[in-house]
Amino acid sequence: MPEGRQHYGITLAVLATAALAYALSQTLVVPALPEIQRELGTSTTGVTWVLTIYLLSASVATPIVGRLGDMHGKERVLIWVLATFAVGSAVAALSHSIEMLVAGRAIQGVGGAVFPLAFGIIRDEFPAGKVAMGIGLISATFGIGGGLGTVFSGVIVDNAGYQWLFWLGLVVVSLALVATWRWVPESPVRAPAKIDWAGGVMLSIGLAALLLSISEGEHLGWTSGVVIALMLGGLATLAAWVAWERRAPEPLVDMKMMARKAVATTNLTGFLVGFGMFGSFTLIPQLVQAPESTGYGFGATVTEAGLFLLPSAAIMLFAGPLAGWLGTRFGSRLPLILGAGIVSVTFVFLAVVHAQAWEILIASATLGLGIGFAFAAMANLVVEAVPVTQTGVATGMNTIMRTIGGSLGAQVVAGIVGASVLTSTGFPSDSGFSTAFAVSAVAMLIATLVATVIPRRERSPDAELAAFAAR
Repeated sequence: MPEGRQHYGITLAVLATAALAYALSQTLVVPALPEIQRELGTSTTGVTWVLTIYLLSASVATPIVGRLGDMHGKERVLIWVLATFAVGSAVAALSHSIEMLVAGRAIQGVGGAVFPLAFGIIRDEFPAGKVAMGIGLISATFGIGGGLGTVFSGVIVDNAGYQWLFWLGLVVVSLALVATWRWVPESPVRAPAKIDWAGGVMLSIGLAALLLSISEGEHLGWTSGVVIALMLGGLATLAAWVAWERRAPEPLVDMKMMARKAVATTNLTGFLVGFGMFGSFTLIPQLVQAPESTGYGFGATVTEAGLFLLPSAAIMLFAGPLAGWLGTRFGSRLPLILGAGIVSVTFVFLAVVHAQAWEILIASATLGLGIGFAFAAMANLVVEAVPVTQTGVATGMNTIMRTIGGSLGAQVVAGIVGASVLTSTGFPSDSGFSTAFAVSAVAMLIATLVATVIPRRERSPDAELAAFAAR
């Protein structure tokens, strides 16, 4: 390492801790929503805002903060993001009303910008041969934390109360904040520019309307006037935003960059992979918690249901770096194709057989392998396709596509299962779960096909090494 620079191994550990704090907080609340609803005396629609506002805030903040990192220094902006996340965690932990809790979760959502900032720091600081593996690990952390969140949630709520979900987030993010200030070096790479605030407002409104239409579709009905108006309004605003960004002298997001085949196809794949990942987080716990009398469920508690996702989180820990190694050797397109294909086959398996616990556990492990491969590869493909000065905003947009895909996937599979509820038992039918798994398999098959048309890496590892030495 250059004299005076922090060793990349320590930097990677700190960045992984920061990413884990965000990913954990994303899913920790999901199994706890019924308990939060009961304690705060709110409605089902009201409590869903605890999750919805987090995704909305993250989607809006990620590209804007990623751009600020490219402009003003990624380490400096990362410290402010982690500090904001800590404040949001404290507000949520101290909340005594649904309004205060939702406000805390909105502040927490800014933490979504951890990922593009971490990718940029890795690209700027790491030796060329270690970049892909570093990005792979941080990318996999998105899934690792998501899986662990569902595992720990039941244990925490059953033994300490839902407030400790947020105290845990505060502890982890505080450790990451201090470690970032102490050990993560400031990147020398800058892209001086002015923030396109008009573009930022248009992007925020468009994303908020679109995600709201998706999250409220199941409660209000997909054909309701409110949902249709939100969806059409969001799409129209995003179309206007694209037109604005094309003419802006210093756009928030360079549309020429987004139109590159390598970037556009990777973002589409990210949307579909997000659909599959959140589909599995929704379907597997719901299936195993169904009573044995249904003929397919295991009567698992919330805590036991989370344990069925533990193999997925554990495998992702190794899948991310392995995907980075494969990407360094053969190009990141290969692990993306493999990952999406593995997830598609796993969903087909679950659509056919899910009567035994060992079948669910094996499927959970292979889902972790496939999703870990795919997440790691997507981030590396985006990084390889854009200039170093656009790393933050480009990876931020890819994160948004995964979030939108995940929101849609969770709602679609939940709607399919909900539509199959039998009046005689009050529980979904087995065929409802099979259909939902099959739909997820089709989405991942399309992701696999899209991944095959992503251009191969144009620059060799030697060229990457030379570029790093020049920087």
